[in-house]
Amino acid sequence: MKKTLVIVAHPNIEQSTVNKRWVAELLKSPELFTVHELYKTYPNGKIDVLAEQERIETHQHLIIQFPLYWFNCPPLLKQWLDDVLSYGWAYGSSGDRLKQKKIMLAVSAGIKEDEFSSTGSYQLSLEQILNPFKLTAQYTQADYQPIYAFYDAENQPEAQRVDQSALDYVIRLKKLIELDLG
Repeated sequence: MKKTLVIVAHPNIEQSTVNKRWVAELLKSPELFTVHELYKTYPNGKIDVLAEQERIETHQHLIIQFPLYWFNCPPLLKQWLDDVLSYGWAYGSSGDRLKQKKIMLAVSAGIKEDEFSSTGSYQLSLEQILNPFKLTAQYTQADYQPIYAFYDAENQPEAQRVDQSALDYVIRLKKLIELDLG
């Protein structure tokens, strides 16, 4: 069984509450998960595209974990997507490396969940805001999975709620793995 690759894109993971706790929980199962922190690996922003593509190819699933930034992903993750998911590798006549690979987003959002609704401040759901990721997965013929989200991260969430979200996150990823085994 190949492991699941978790791409973590947090510009300041040491100051994070949610993403840092999620990473700590993932690291408890190194036989299942490879945690790859983009900002630690590429502090200069120069991405090794071939190494990243090889890393993806040697893993069964791809999880992309990040805090929501201006209703999108952090800039290094956007660059990673632009550089790594290249023509001839991820899409195009010979680009099939993501075909049927399960891809899932794990996102922390600063505001409350009800703000991401038709009656909330932003009048869109988190899923609608992150639709470009779903479209990217469809375009590359990947198997896009429902988003895992933590809301209201800005307001110093209770440690118990953060801990529970980390446990639930790992359970969700293990279920993803089990689907392939069953």
